[in-house]
Amino acid sequence: MSSTENSVNSIVMAGQGYGQQTASLASFAAERLHRKQRLTAAFRLFGKFGFDEGAAGHITVRDPEYPEHFWVNPFGVSFKKIKMSQLLRVNHQGEVVEGEGLLNGAAFTIHGNIHQARPDVIAAAHAHSIYGKSWSSLGKKLDPITQDACAFYNDHALFDDFTGVVLNMNEGQRIATALGQNKACILQNHGLLTVGGSVDAAAWWFITMERNCQAQLLAEAAGTPKLIRPDIARLTYQTVGSEASAKFAFQSLYDVIVDEQAEMFD
Repeated sequence: MSSTENSVNSIVMAGQGYGQQTASLASFAAERLHRKQRLTAAFRLFGKFGFDEGAAGHITVRDPEYPEHFWVNPFGVSFKKIKMSQLLRVNHQGEVVEGEGLLNGAAFTIHGNIHQARPDVIAAAHAHSIYGKSWSSLGKKLDPITQDACAFYNDHALFDDFTGVVLNMNEGQRIATALGQNKACILQNHGLLTVGGSVDAAAWWFITMERNCQAQLLAEAAGTPKLIRPDIARLTYQTVGSEASAKFAFQSLYDVIVDEQAEMFD
């Protein structure tokens, strides 16, 4: 092969590499936008449903290009008013690498440890919702008393050692350990924590877990709930407890909140 041919081949190969790199960057950008839009909508939904409690609560999503980074809400910004442009990108050292605003220390401590311990987790949600924190004070897991509750059958944990606001990294590690491979964890005397392979799933699991806490509190106040048989609960879980089921359920809520509050993407 001549030197000219070698030069031409080098240019072609370089061009192909550049094209692939550009395509990858474009794919990352598209996926990042998608995740940030879903994250912003999830915050607005949490605000709409009354899951906010002052400055408490956070939802995170892993960055597609930098998986050791995650996007989170800035401290002190209401769920009801947050905009996509306000989201912060944070690394596993607790440093804000993109965006302007304060980082919630508890958000980093909890979510940083979960994202490190669970590579499969794309998003995680935690808030001090009224029924979730009320149920958490009982120090027990949810029972399979309804079809919806079966989404968490043998797939949620209890962290029963509350020691105050989660600002110590060891505390975050213990929460991640308690969560294990489950989709949710009840933080005793604190609230609910859910995770998923997408923002859609993590947000939906939180929304429906909050409602299931409400349902069981009401049922136990009225009497003794009848439990669904274990074999039926396991069968029902296969339908209502799947990632696909969560994403489908979240989509309808996403459509509504986008129609109502499209300015959130400004």
